Amino acid sequence: MPITLGKLGFADTFMVIGYLLLMLGIGGYFFRRMRRMKDYFSGGNSIPWWLSGTSFYMSSFSVAAFVFYPGLCYRHGWVGVTLLWVAVPATIFSVQLFAVRWRRARIDSPVEYLETRYSSLLRQLFAWQGVPVRIIDDGIKLVATGVFVSVCVGMEIEYSIMAVGVIILLYTFMGGLWAVAITDFIQFVVLTAAILIILPLSISRAGGMTEIIQNVPEGFFRLTSEEFGWDYVLPLVLLYALAWSSINWSLIQRYYCVPNEKDAKKVGWFVAALYVVGPPIMFFPAIAATQFMPGIEDAGEVFPLLCTELLPAGMLGLAVAAMFAATMSSLSSDYNVCASVLTNDIYRRLIRPDAGEKELVLVGRMMTLFIGLVALGTAIIMSRMGKAEDLFKTMVTLFGVAASPVAVPMLVGLISRKMTNLAAITGFLAGTTVGVGLFVLSRHGENVELLGILWNHDQGKIFIGGFGITMEIFMFLSTTLVTLLAMMLANMFITKDHEAQARTDAFLKRLETPIGDLPEDQQIVSGKSAVSPFGIVGISILLIGVLMLCILPWVGGGSVFKLDALVGIALVISGGLITLVNRKKPDAA
Repeated sequence: MPITLGKLGFADTFMVIGYLLLMLGIGGYFFRRMRRMKDYFSGGNSIPWWLSGTSFYMSSFSVAAFVFYPGLCYRHGWVGVTLLWVAVPATIFSVQLFAVRWRRARIDSPVEYLETRYSSLLRQLFAWQGVPVRIIDDGIKLVATGVFVSVCVGMEIEYSIMAVGVIILLYTFMGGLWAVAITDFIQFVVLTAAILIILPLSISRAGGMTEIIQNVPEGFFRLTSEEFGWDYVLPLVLLYALAWSSINWSLIQRYYCVPNEKDAKKVGWFVAALYVVGPPIMFFPAIAATQFMPGIEDAGEVFPLLCTELLPAGMLGLAVAAMFAATMSSLSSDYNVCASVLTNDIYRRLIRPDAGEKELVLVGRMMTLFIGLVALGTAIIMSRMGKAEDLFKTMVTLFGVAASPVAVPMLVGLISRKMTNLAAITGFLAGTTVGVGLFVLSRHGENVELLGILWNHDQGKIFIGGFGITMEIFMFLSTTLVTLLAMMLANMFITKDHEAQARTDAFLKRLETPIGDLPEDQQIVSGKSAVSPFGIVGISILLIGVLMLCILPWVGGGSVFKLDALVGIALVISGGLITLVNRKKPDAA
């Protein structure tokens, strides 16, 4: 992919290095505090809802969002915002139906419950299928980070990928979920600060809101476009809803790491609110860029090019740090939760059932290292493949094929007493087989007509009786339908195991039991958190503000100086207040 080279000055480098050292410091702070597997992978079920919610939001996208979606906004208009707004109904669906159930499952990994509800075989199938899917997705995110850093910094894309990957890996390796959650919150602060500077500068450069609205192409502010219509958006809502609720392990983790089910619901509603406000603010600069940066060949480079065009010395470093932040949040969460599956569902379940807590934490760190290195290698290979928008479609295709065969049995198992283990396995195998077959057919490269269905590779669509739908969405809907039908048919003809049914009834009764009503809950409900987030959060925010004020001599004058000074002072004051309050109330967590 073509890369436009930029250059970081002293102030920018100072900002980026200071930020990365802060992230590593947070990991080191939590290193000695992770004594149990539950601390490392679920925060001891004591992470506050506001911290978990912010982590949920930051973990649900990466710098890929600042490559894919601004590129769509630059080429097609507001539809780039719409395609991320689909997370709002998906989050509401997730929180209303499944947030409480995930918390009451009382688990340490997202697939742990499958052995109790279904069988150890299904637990292992989902664990082994899920980890590679997450690694490929993480590789795509690292590639997007490489694009951004290469444009802004002038570094070769492979080196930028390696730099980001190693930093993320180190602090996740050291600090576990607590480090991930705290760094996610700090990254949210940094990202917000960068966006609040880029947004007004881009609008001003374009001549103001009136000029932008009058001069963009007709229909640029519609929710959909010709290429991404409602036939694409609505199935995408369903895809996100299934992912948010069942297969996006790092997001499920945010539901069960909080103290109780009320907090789990607060997490979801907080995320939905952030998703309403966030996308328009993040991606409107790309729409403004059509007025003063026309003709960008690879639209995926529009956001980093905006940063190099608008931001002076020091502020560009903040933007690069913000993009690091976005990727760090998503990848660190994935590394931690994938390591939890490998440690809890494979190592402890199959290799060392009697392993002690220290051993499990050590194995968890080794699994984190393994996941991170494999994702890093995958990203370097992918960096030589295609443009940003092509990678976005690849990501949708990947989840379209992999999501449903896992999501449908997992979600049905949380709400239905009747679905059997063999029915779930049948649905998984049928859905996976159909998904892989459709994926191979979609890569055939020629137009194919089969059973009245036309695969038109030239348009990237499938036509059924004259009605066209994108290949990615068709594959997702097909695998969903096949998985569900196969489960229902198998359930009708397979004799039910009374022992398995009794185990299922006991599990679902557990889901109906509020947190605090079982003996195992008392330590969480009555005990205090071993870690207070307020002190480290307050100090980190204060230090970010200090970094912004330190670069003021290199920023120059005018509105940029005022914006940087205003944001820096606000961060210093708020971080200082949080730190002071925490010292007065050390048990604030």
